[in-house]
Amino acid sequence: MEKNPYYKSGDTISPLLLPVWFKVLIRFPLAKMLLMRVFAPQGIYEYVIARTKYIDSVFKQALSQQFDQILILGAGFDTRALRFQEEMGQTKIFELDVSLTQQAKIKQYQKRHLPVPENLIFIPIDFDKESLSEKLDESGFCKNHKSLFVLEGLIMYLQPESVDLTFRTIQEYSGKGSWVVFDSVYGSVIRKEGDYYGENGIVQTVSGAGEQWNFGIEDGQIRQFLENYKMDLINQKDTKSLEQDYFCSPDGKIMGRINGTHFLVTSECR
Repeated sequence: MEKNPYYKSGDTISPLLLPVWFKVLIRFPLAKMLLMRVFAPQGIYEYVIARTKYIDSVFKQALSQQFDQILILGAGFDTRALRFQEEMGQTKIFELDVSLTQQAKIKQYQKRHLPVPENLIFIPIDFDKESLSEKLDESGFCKNHKSLFVLEGLIMYLQPESVDLTFRTIQEYSGKGSWVVFDSVYGSVIRKEGDYYGENGIVQTVSGAGEQWNFGIEDGQIRQFLENYKMDLINQKDTKSLEQDYFCSPDGKIMGRINGTHFLVTSECR
């Protein structure tokens, strides 16, 4: 719905899921500006756009290489299984989330008559009471197959021990050559040191929403983090490289500044 080409995404499904009144409201520049001030601290809107485009590219690359399966952890209203139906082939896509969110999503798909691919499997889970490994086994997710694991906007909300358990489960279930794509905040952001552009605003917004960030990775320590789970770094994108990839004009001008608290990682399992 954006007119600015640097801000426009390829997600044609998400607008279909929005309430009609909201779609009408954000067509008015003043209403949009006010909403942005309330819900989008400095650079977060730009970051989410860049993150979506980056993970889309990894997702499509995995499909083009005919990965056996893709697991989206904390899928929320992720629409990639619908957006990339033509590219899916025989790849199975598993979406893991709490039942309340998952049922709300399925209901919206049904309400809007959006076709759900046969090889999309929903896995409801109560993270406090149910085992991730058991849920994967019950759903038909196969060990030792070439897989893509997507953790988008997730690990910063988890406790460190939960992050460790999640990555050890990925290590247990992944086949050689599997990929893991995720984003994280820096460790200093958890300590609220205020080093990055837009940091104070997003920390206050997250805390005010009652969704405290609990986990971060220290700047320069990503390889050591991945080594714990026998993974190798394929690619890391910080703010500057994301701006160059998605918000840089042909003459080199940056058309949108991204919040500096996050970075994106793609890794490969040995």
